[in-house]
Amino acid sequence: MPFDDPAPEPPARPARRVLTVTELTASVRVLLESKYAEVWIEGEISNARVWKTGHLYFTLKDAGAQLRAVMFRSALRYQRFRPEDGQHVIARGRLSVYEPKGEYQIVCEHLEPQGVGALQLAFEQLRRRLDHEGLFDAARKRPLPPLPRKIGVVTSLDGAALRDIINVLSRRHPNVHVVIGPTRVQGERAAEEIVHLWAFNEEPVARAIAGAPVPVISALGHETDFTISDFVADLRAPTPSAAAELVVAGKDEISARIRNLEQRLRAAARDGLQRRRSAVHGLQTRPGLAGWPTRVAVRGRQVGELTYRLTRAARAGAARRERRLHELRLRLEALDLGRRIDGIRARLRAARAGMAAALRDVQQAREARLRVAAGRLETLSPLGVLARGYAVCWNADRSSIIRDATAVTTGAEVHVTLHSGALDCTVTKVE
Repeated sequence: MPFDDPAPEPPARPARRVLTVTELTASVRVLLESKYAEVWIEGEISNARVWKTGHLYFTLKDAGAQLRAVMFRSALRYQRFRPEDGQHVIARGRLSVYEPKGEYQIVCEHLEPQGVGALQLAFEQLRRRLDHEGLFDAARKRPLPPLPRKIGVVTSLDGAALRDIINVLSRRHPNVHVVIGPTRVQGERAAEEIVHLWAFNEEPVARAIAGAPVPVISALGHETDFTISDFVADLRAPTPSAAAELVVAGKDEISARIRNLEQRLRAAARDGLQRRRSAVHGLQTRPGLAGWPTRVAVRGRQVGELTYRLTRAARAGAARRERRLHELRLRLEALDLGRRIDGIRARLRAARAGMAAALRDVQQAREARLRVAAGRLETLSPLGVLARGYAVCWNADRSSIIRDATAVTTGAEVHVTLHSGALDCTVTKVE
């Protein structure tokens, strides 16, 4: 009506936002990773498996639930023990979502055993594995040479063990050639330095000792406790000083012979040196060898540059193939053969039902055609004609049908076939 206020308009409905499964899963992943960037979880390991990529996949579970877990190769390499099924552990990591399957999981960065210490567990696992491989067998232990020409000492430069070894060697074998490998024997990077050698209970050290081309003595200065190095070494000494005494035990027996040969060796050395000096002088005077050291240095630099470029290319190619392998593995997991089999079974059931219906239709059509043909055949059959009251007359020997009355005479024998049965008759009259 005029001068009336207009009716208020209804409030606008908010626009509906539709998310895809991928968008929703990505949003959940962001929320989880932002809220649980670092979490400590306790549980039992099950279904542990290391893939060819070097990543560890397993399940953490307790009495009420379970959680998928993964530890990438970069973090797994720093674990001091090998994670196995049945171990009760505490895991540190971050929660995330594996988007292709929509499963949430923990990406572990550190594992530690619950109860038994990590170092003790790692020691027992490594000892059993190396013992099973035969690294502790007495048959592979090598005897010490009577008088070694060169002795290698792997120890710390500022430790008392080095001074004790040098004092013993100087007293018993003053002219022995000693090669010192300065390294830390404790701490996180001790194993890397001991190998080129984790300290003396670590696998790299044990395998380096087993693969050494010369006999190795383990002398860590402990009387009662044993390390992995003690088990795998060719000989164990209670102290570094005792090791030094064992390694040069036979020096006195051949010292006299060495002195007798010393003069002959000196003379031979002088003669050999003089011949080589003459040969070197002759080579230096040849025109083709002028500037040879410079050319060798240039070629050496070129070889170094090519080696560096080849190494970079090989590492880049390996990284590309590793990423491709990881992508293919994710795609293979996304296929989920179990769900595809259910779909195939449903299609097979539908095809089987359609085939049965088609067979029924074909059978009914064939039966209808058969009935029509039988009807036509029945119409054309002589028996059908006889059924309507007609008869067939034959001559006496049934060799021909009589169609004309003039074909017989009075008194002749004829045979009459009816619809049901037959008659042998005598002609009494012909019309």
